[in-house]
Amino acid sequence: MLNLPNILTLSRIFAVPILVFLLWPNFDRTALQPLPIDYLLAFALYCLMAVTDYFDGYLARTQGTVSKLGIFLDPIADKIMVAAVVLMLIFTRDIHGWHTIAAIVILLREIMVSGLREFLAGLQVSVPVSQLAKWKTGFQMISLGALILAGGLPHFAVVETVGLWTLWAAALLTLITGWDYLRVGLKHMD
Repeated sequence: MLNLPNILTLSRIFAVPILVFLLWPNFDRTALQPLPIDYLLAFALYCLMAVTDYFDGYLARTQGTVSKLGIFLDPIADKIMVAAVVLMLIFTRDIHGWHTIAAIVILLREIMVSGLREFLAGLQVSVPVSQLAKWKTGFQMISLGALILAGGLPHFAVVETVGLWTLWAAALLTLITGWDYLRVGLKHMD
């Protein structure tokens, strides 16, 4: 059970509290935001977590060490990381105004798909990840990374702009792929 891919997945889960700590506001300032260095450290950790997300699956497949534990933990690790980052970026107002709607859409879809997958697993129905869902994940990862990085580079507004545009792109793909998963699930809810 404790092969390298599973250790990488577990490392992502254990890194989430550190990521949250780095994004936690520095309350002795009036801005109620982390310091730029904290954002930069959070961005480095976020990138490391994204790399381990790629390598845990790649190593499991190429080494033939795909395990039930890994299949169970990998999507959980992804969702914990996404939810923690989205909530912290809303809390620090790095995601603000109308952009909060896009972030909430992403969170709701993550929760819905998790519940739906659990329901369908009980029926022994597998729902493969679509190519569009992979694009959604890519936009989501770029968006959250850019929004973290924007806090560390406050004089480069283009970074925040990229983060917010890709957040909306991820939210749009989230709605499409969420509907696709829901349609499959509804067929089995008679």
